[in-house]
Amino acid sequence: MGTTTDISATMRIHQPYPGLFAYYDGRIAGKRLHSPEPNWLDDGAYSLGVASFALVSGAQALVYDTHISLDHARSIRHHLEGLGVSSIRVVMSHWHTDHVAGNGGFADCPILANSLTIETLKAKRKVLENKTPPIKPVVMPTESFDGEMTLTIGSWTVQLLQFDIHSADGTVLFIPAMGVLLAGDTLEDTVTYISEPEHIDRHILDLKRMAELPIRHILPNHGAEEIIAAGGYPPSLIEANRLYLERLLARRDDPQLGDESLAVFAEPEISSGAIVYFAPYEEVHRQNIAVLHGAPTDE
Repeated sequence: MGTTTDISATMRIHQPYPGLFAYYDGRIAGKRLHSPEPNWLDDGAYSLGVASFALVSGAQALVYDTHISLDHARSIRHHLEGLGVSSIRVVMSHWHTDHVAGNGGFADCPILANSLTIETLKAKRKVLENKTPPIKPVVMPTESFDGEMTLTIGSWTVQLLQFDIHSADGTVLFIPAMGVLLAGDTLEDTVTYISEPEHIDRHILDLKRMAELPIRHILPNHGAEEIIAAGGYPPSLIEANRLYLERLLARRDDPQLGDESLAVFAEPEISSGAIVYFAPYEEVHRQNIAVLHGAPTDE
């Protein structure tokens, strides 16, 4: 008789603030979840480290992204139910693989996304179903919004805000009482991943718009586990991501650009402490340069 392996076994649960939980997995040297061959789960998420979040108040919970597999989604749900949660609502940050793969674990819950995320999921359904590993079924959102929306989760008031950063359909979650921004992939440490190079100018403008929010702490989906566990990044992460994109654009035609390591390219922000150098992001940086010069993206 065969056995099955729960691939969420390495997931760690942190509580950076009362009622706010981070479900973090990855950044384990030599560990892969799916296969030795290139695939989105190991190379696009697990190797870089990935988190989803849940805001809990009494019997209610708001889950921000459903993680990288059904196993991870089930583990998140098991944890929430163990806290006494009986009502769960899901908010999607955007349509990419490592943010929607666990939707099936919450298929009986309301799933909220902006209209562009829903349109893109419909258009990309076959792409997602044929990824390695495949996402089947692609569980669609059940509710939509445009621009911004305010939700109440028990005693918490939460703002959903739409930004065109990393992906045109980005949704961030801002908790005013905490000053905490759940940033999805709009912000990333060490550097942002460019998935839509044709929109970089808009990304930069929206990073400037994001910086106007009264943010005190930032919890990105991809970042250093110890920083997320300790309460997140300061607002300087927004400027660091913007400066990286601006520097790339300014040096787009520099023949030496591809010869320079990320450690050197982003040295000002690394030295200031706004970002933390993590060697696997060297490959992200190389991919960013390639797509800036016309190479296809992975999405």
